[in-house]
Amino acid sequence: MRFLLGTIAVLLPFLNFAAEKGLDQIIDEKFGNYTGWFVEGIFYAIPFTDSISVPWVLIVLLFGALFFTLYFKVINITGFGTAINIVRGKYDEIESGGDDHVESSDTVHTVDGDNPDTIRVEKDADHHGEVSHFQALTAALSATVGLGNIAGVAVAISIGGPGATFWMIVAGLIGMASKFTECTLGVRYREIDENGRVYGGPMYYLSKGLREKGLAGLGKVLAVLFAIMCIGGSFGGGNMFQSNQAFAMLESYTGGAEGPLGGYGLVFGIIMAVLVGIVIIGGIKKIANVTDKIVPFMVAIYVIAVIVVLVMNAGEIPRAFGEIFGGAFTGLGIAGGVFGVLIQGFRRAAFSNEAGIGSASIAHSAVKTKYAASEGLVALLEPFIDTVVVCTMTALVLVISNGDGSIMTYGQEVTEGVEVTSKAFASSISWFPFVLTIAVILFAFSTMISWSYYGYQAWTYLFGRSKSMEYLYKGLFCVFVIIGAAIQLGSVINFSDAMIFAMLVPNMIGLFLLAPKAKEELKKFKTAIKGVS
Repeated sequence: MRFLLGTIAVLLPFLNFAAEKGLDQIIDEKFGNYTGWFVEGIFYAIPFTDSISVPWVLIVLLFGALFFTLYFKVINITGFGTAINIVRGKYDEIESGGDDHVESSDTVHTVDGDNPDTIRVEKDADHHGEVSHFQALTAALSATVGLGNIAGVAVAISIGGPGATFWMIVAGLIGMASKFTECTLGVRYREIDENGRVYGGPMYYLSKGLREKGLAGLGKVLAVLFAIMCIGGSFGGGNMFQSNQAFAMLESYTGGAEGPLGGYGLVFGIIMAVLVGIVIIGGIKKIANVTDKIVPFMVAIYVIAVIVVLVMNAGEIPRAFGEIFGGAFTGLGIAGGVFGVLIQGFRRAAFSNEAGIGSASIAHSAVKTKYAASEGLVALLEPFIDTVVVCTMTALVLVISNGDGSIMTYGQEVTEGVEVTSKAFASSISWFPFVLTIAVILFAFSTMISWSYYGYQAWTYLFGRSKSMEYLYKGLFCVFVIIGAAIQLGSVINFSDAMIFAMLVPNMIGLFLLAPKAKEELKKFKTAIKGVS
């Protein structure tokens, strides 16, 4: 914390200068000139018709989700009940071993990369991980449930109409299989040091898993590429964008640039940086202890508000569902017809729950279990909660509130998704913008602390696990919280977003090659829980 405060003190004059002299705009323009090719390449849209183009990353994510759904025999549905039981703690005794004998050689790896007997003698269930299933789930959810569920849904519906909601649900359901695969592999190939700290994620299953298949060189290259892009994503989309949008929402609610908080982005950023720093310095256990309280609380606030709106407009619900299902197969008034509606729904789901990106497996790797597939099953709940539940509830409110066309015109993209969603809720609950402001800040805060852990794990993979490297990364992360709130760096954030979605390239290669390993883990766990009532 002393390092963080010292860094902030050094940067204050620079940030004030940047705000006064427009240095941020100059930096942003230069950065955009040098990195625009990368952003355009990652989000390049393949033209299918004159009016419809599909980003290639979306095609890869959806193809992968469909493949894993079929490969694991619709685990999205067949494993749902088991996943609930795992979170409830039904199999805790089996997972912790129940005695001093720890069968870890198949699922736990040391820092040497071997399957050891060393952890077998620790005789402590904590050496199987650091957090509970519920905490791992909330830590991962805190990184995905956020502005995309509030603003992104409004944008998708404005372009694709109510029917986009149906395809969003479909994409969320098949994405559950991708989450299962990557999070199962994350636990199988994780590393646990002598202090019981867990290191996991795509970096480890790419390098170790592909080495097992005789592809050590490819695995190492893919792991390094993933780690580099994960670090970049953690500083931008997982950090600066969040603090920027949180302050923008707060500033807007209090009267905009002319209001009492106008121009105080730097102060807001410092406050957020200190709060983030207090949490992330404690590691995944501290992060999990915060997210397992914040995530249920903020989701509950949002869901309760949705339910209130739906109850107040109960008579409109059948009409809304009629528009959702009807629009999904007709695409009336939408450019590209049904195909255009389908693409918008799939895009929102894929970009919201990040299934196939690999980031969530980093958080899930820290779970306390000796069966990798148990956490894979828990992880498949994530796209369901994020996309099927939260995004769909937002969509329902938007469709109901827009019955008279006062909120948006379908087929015309809105530019301020948060404001549109706020307006939709305010039409039934006048004071909802205040609740939404609090929700956005909490969403942003929880996303930042989870992405700090993702970036830190990638950082340690590249630069080692020394305390100096840990404090350097966490200090830099907190500084970027301030930068994001204080100045505008659109090109930097666009670049980091592109890095997040570029993570799918090495990750998907690994998932396709290592899917049989995930299937082995699933079979092992199913055998273990047979007979448990």
